[in-house]
Amino acid sequence: MNTTQPILHVRDLHVAYGRVEALYGISLKVGAGEIATVIGPNGAGKSTMMNAIAGVLPAYARTAGKVELQGEDIATVPVEDRLARGLCLVPETRALFATMPVEDNLLLGSYSRYRAGDRHYADQLDMVYELFPRLKERRKQQAGTLSGGERQMVALGRALMAKPRLLMLDEPSLGLAPRIVQEILHIVARLKQTGVATLLVEQNARAALQVADYAYVLETGNVALEGPARELAGDPRVIETYLGLSTKAA
Repeated sequence: MNTTQPILHVRDLHVAYGRVEALYGISLKVGAGEIATVIGPNGAGKSTMMNAIAGVLPAYARTAGKVELQGEDIATVPVEDRLARGLCLVPETRALFATMPVEDNLLLGSYSRYRAGDRHYADQLDMVYELFPRLKERRKQQAGTLSGGERQMVALGRALMAKPRLLMLDEPSLGLAPRIVQEILHIVARLKQTGVATLLVEQNARAALQVADYAYVLETGNVALEGPARELAGDPRVIETYLGLSTKAA
């Protein structure tokens, strides 16, 4: 784990929905240019954690703890301001505008930069098309007509248009063929070269541990294990509980 100040530092995060406790004191870090992954079973609280960090929990949720972005606590900062500061979530639903062309969906990702007066708000478009050549071919096509893998590419490309410091991916492999999963994660790995930090929540533990630098295992709302991804990939508990299942799923 990086010893310099992390891009993201979550400290003792608690989330409750009414009387139901979803997260119990989660702490994690993501360093600059690092890919940290969170694996765990359904219902462990992975999406709740991501939504809490992004500031998109429902109003009735109760939270406690610190969410620090480059040393500044943003736990009470509105979601729009978190985005403006470089924190960008790609939800598992992908949340595209189905009747809008691909390119318009992508440009929406740079809206916060446009609103802030950045005249070069569209300057990431060429980079996105370089990463995802298929999107350039389909830039005038309605997003709702794309395949599942292509829609995930649009969601990821839209996030990159915001020039994020921290990119958070919630289940990017959901519903995708293994070949497309590998393609998406390969592109995530390439983003390390630009200094973008990535927090990856993924049920495909084998694929996540292959691409990540550091890993956390989330169980029943708390971090059960953590360590360098290569070490956790060889941990008997992880192999038995998660990698065995991933092998069958593949």
